[in-house]
Amino acid sequence: MSLIEKLETDVELKGSSEQFHEVFCGRPHHISNVSPAKIQGVELHEGEWGKEGSIICWNYVHDGKAQIAKELVEKVDPVKNLVTFKVIEGDLLNEFKSFKATVQATPKGNCCVAHWTFEYEKLHPGVSHPETLLEFAAELSKEIDAHLTSAN
Repeated sequence: MSLIEKLETDVELKGSSEQFHEVFCGRPHHISNVSPAKIQGVELHEGEWGKEGSIICWNYVHDGKAQIAKELVEKVDPVKNLVTFKVIEGDLLNEFKSFKATVQATPKGNCCVAHWTFEYEKLHPGVSHPETLLEFAAELSKEIDAHLTSAN
């Protein structure tokens, strides 16, 4: 029996929700400049940056290992500052039958909260939940926020 599981976390940020969303949605290829230890590069394979149906490829280091994730930009909602990526190729599919990552930035006073949601189906019960990857996303969010707020 297949079962989609979910992990979520909130990350308090100092910058605006619009700026944060713009980086993940419209300029993910700039993230390697902000966090080169985590993200080595992001390439556009099909479509346009920030557009639904586009395919992008992330080269990143997680748990000390170089990884690749080719993702379909499944949903973009600029009003809600939300973007959903669906993994279609790469290292995550060695452990997961399916994997989606959604990040939504919501205003909170003069700041914002980035809400990360991972929806996934493990290939077998021995596969660990992607908690360290969720921590990776939270840390990356803080690094992007620090870059955005220092630029202001």
